[in-house]
Amino acid sequence: MPRRELLTKQQRHDFSAPATDERHMVRYYTLSVDDLALVDQRRGDHNRLGFAMLLCYLRFPGRVLQEGEQPPMAMLNFVASQLSLDSACYADYALRDQTRRSHLVEIQAYHGYRLFSRTLYREFAEWLLPLALTTEKGPALVTTLRDELRAQRVICPPMPVVEKLCAEVRASAQRQLWHKLTEGLSEHQCKALDQLLTIRPDSGQTWLSWLRQSAYAATPRNFPKLIERLKHVRAVGINLERATRVHQNYWIKLAREGSQSTAQHLTDFEPLRRYATLTALALESMATLTDEALNMFDRLIGSFFKKTERRHADQFHRSGKAINEKVRLYAQIGQALIAAKVSRNDPFGAIEQILPWVEFEAVDRH
Repeated sequence: MPRRELLTKQQRHDFSAPATDERHMVRYYTLSVDDLALVDQRRGDHNRLGFAMLLCYLRFPGRVLQEGEQPPMAMLNFVASQLSLDSACYADYALRDQTRRSHLVEIQAYHGYRLFSRTLYREFAEWLLPLALTTEKGPALVTTLRDELRAQRVICPPMPVVEKLCAEVRASAQRQLWHKLTEGLSEHQCKALDQLLTIRPDSGQTWLSWLRQSAYAATPRNFPKLIERLKHVRAVGINLERATRVHQNYWIKLAREGSQSTAQHLTDFEPLRRYATLTALALESMATLTDEALNMFDRLIGSFFKKTERRHADQFHRSGKAINEKVRLYAQIGQALIAAKVSRNDPFGAIEQILPWVEFEAVDRH
């Protein structure tokens, strides 16, 4: 897999560019009394302005103003106005590169700036590693590194060096995270993970593809199929405790990257990366399938209740007419019995005047 670019072309430019908005120019390019005294020691307006520009570049963006480089006019005007100089005189500065170099040496000695070295490369790589364990975003790593370089008054090296350092730290952090995810995997678990990349019998698809299929429709027939997938991924033996070894966002991201790779591609990964990716995929599959199973169960139970309610409502509606007729009949019988009691007549005879006794017995049974 080709290495992903740490920064875009525009981001590289932005990291190397000096400040041009007023707020940041005031913050970084306001010259102190000591600065002005040091600048005033130069001969000629163009040397004073050039010296000040070198100093400001070292403060932000933290790098050296290169030979022949033209600073932004907003920055040039801001610095020149503090020196009561015409910014146009900068064109005459450093016609001899030796002047620029000698000025840089003097600024480094006076303000304690250090050149970036191999020793510092290793020190800053070690210092940046804890951050890389929490994020692999290139711009965040570069921003943090450059801020620390400026804080320690280390002259920032060219951007390719900065990117190389951050990329190596990110790769080292990634391997540490892979180790955390896979540490303690048994031979059986490794074989079970590799088995996910093999073809299922009579299907033409890998076990992993089968596990990653989209959710089934919520039907009683599909629920066992979903449970079968969940049981299979649990049988791999990846304990959920592994999900707590690294930040959740990392193993989820690793699982999603793995899901975008083919089985052949995953097979070609080095063992550490392959088992870390498959472990993340197993964890993600267990979480997803468990959620799908619970959701399907809820939907099925809800569907059963709705069907029962509809069946009860339909039955009640169908029997409503018969119930109403029976209620009216009982009301007539009740009125006949009341009348029979008042007139001291035979109550059974009163009932039979409304309907024969045999039919009355049949109505009572139903």
